[in-house]
Amino acid sequence: MFRMLRVATCAGLLTFSAGFSTTVSAAELDIVASFSIIGDFARNVGGDRVAITTLVGPDGDAHVYEPRPADAAALQRADVILVNGLGFEGFIGRLVEASGAKAPVVEVSQGITPLKASEDEHHHEAGGHEGHDHAGHHHHGEFDPHAWQSVRNAEIYVKNIADAFCKADKAGCPIYTANAVAYTAKLADLDKEVRDAIGAIPAGRRTIITSHDAFGYFERDYGLRFIAPEGVSTESEASASDVAKLIEQVKEDKASAIFLENITNPRLIEQIATETGLKVGGTLYSDALSGKDGPASTYVDLFRYNIRTLKAAIPAS
Repeated sequence: MFRMLRVATCAGLLTFSAGFSTTVSAAELDIVASFSIIGDFARNVGGDRVAITTLVGPDGDAHVYEPRPADAAALQRADVILVNGLGFEGFIGRLVEASGAKAPVVEVSQGITPLKASEDEHHHEAGGHEGHDHAGHHHHGEFDPHAWQSVRNAEIYVKNIADAFCKADKAGCPIYTANAVAYTAKLADLDKEVRDAIGAIPAGRRTIITSHDAFGYFERDYGLRFIAPEGVSTESEASASDVAKLIEQVKEDKASAIFLENITNPRLIEQIATETGLKVGGTLYSDALSGKDGPASTYVDLFRYNIRTLKAAIPAS
């Protein structure tokens, strides 16, 4: 059984961005992050004092990720393992156990107020305690795990990461704390940007369609309504009846735009767009950053890019 560390809060940060699976010669801590967004938070907190390996990289889908032998080796070397928690990484428990990793596993979402998963998603849990169906696929449990889609939740992630780094490397704690403070200030500015941008969209134009239900926290915090043919996981495809119901809902609710996601197959969204007459408004970044040369290579860039894409596609009147 692997250890799950429940972190409290610290604070602090500066901003650094680099490629993924980065090794820094002067690093004091070897960090494994489960997916790219957590890797970016860790890089901002740790700076040059940490070396970061990200398991699910840019444009990767953690819902369906299959670990590689190199991932087990990375966990064996790690001083700290950072995961989202809330059932997001269905692969992580088995991977940690199989690797024999001794590092603490830190759930960086600890302390947020989680949203309940929809009933359609939660029913997959019935009859089992491990959150897997008869085919062995992982399903999320009671809560929506996409908590980073709230910038204020991201601030909690950053505090938890800084606290974990301080516990593992007491000498570096002043650096981690200062970095987290600086980055948290940047996130507070980003949160205001998002609120101002969504506030400028007419109230009657705030219903949109995305591939899977990844934007519940964004909806709660910023007032844009998202509807999706798939649940909070991308593992289970929407049925024909689900799609038909969604198309009827779109027509009734007068959705303003429809968007692809960087981690999902575009086929279903293109079908819905054709049948509803909505034009695909572009691609939103939901569960992963872009590559370093893409438009959303950091968490801050992801939010800014998504906001620009949303506003460009939603008609003003």
